[in-house]
Amino acid sequence: MKVKLIMTWNIREGRETEYLDFLTREFTKALVSMEIQPTDAWYAVWGQGPQVLAGGMTDDLETMEKALASQEWREFLQRLHELVVNFDYKVVELGRGFQI
Repeated sequence: MKVKLIMTWNIREGRETEYLDFLTREFTKALVSMEIQPTDAWYAVWGQGPQVLAGGMTDDLETMEKALASQEWREFLQRLHELVVNFDYKVVELGRGFQI
């Protein structure tokens, strides 16, 4: 069963440029190195809720659990937390279409 990692956050005020640099240079590379295949990313321009929603998938729950227990994940989160607030994530069964 394929599973999906769904992450949400808001960009820290004043860190937008550094965040965009991280996103383009490190984000995808970090996920792929943990065997998480990026699936989607959404940026909300206005409205309620998180500013960013990003997802990635693995072929099975075991692979996802291994990734989320890794030192690479901890380092990824540490770097991300420097740039974002209100970070949250969950793992769900991969569905069709937009998932939140």
